[in-house]
Amino acid sequence: MRKRIIFQGMQGVPPTDQDWLDVERLAQVELTSEDPAHPFESALRPDTGSAWRASSPGEQTIRLLFDEPVRIKHIRLVFHEEKYARTQEFVLRWSPDDGQPYQEIVRQQYNFSPPETIREVEDYAVDLDRVTALEISIVPDISGSDVRASLAGLQLAT
Repeated sequence: MRKRIIFQGMQGVPPTDQDWLDVERLAQVELTSEDPAHPFESALRPDTGSAWRASSPGEQTIRLLFDEPVRIKHIRLVFHEEKYARTQEFVLRWSPDDGQPYQEIVRQQYNFSPPETIREVEDYAVDLDRVTALEISIVPDISGSDVRASLAGLQLAT
């Protein structure tokens, strides 16, 4: 019998390490805010134990602008929250034309309930060709509290 472990929210097997795109080399990032102690690069290196965190509360946007169009077949997002019980919402969008217009990939809500529920991993199998921009909007708490958005991991693969 042949078996494969599959991940929720995705079809197939996740990419191996060599399949992940080097986002730092391929794109520039636009951010609505950034805590200097938790820079965005931390999210691109998910095994470091650090994460990107906003410097101000409320909705945040992370926008990757690729130097050259890329093909994306897999998106992995990791969110981590150890302190605050909250309901987070994020929207993932892409554009083949420098953000004019964006097309929604997914809109997702997730409940964090520390200490039991502190980590959410979202894996998406997609088939996006000629991506010039990828955008993540995060509402850290839909009830409007002063929680800051964070992203522990962002990986893209072809």
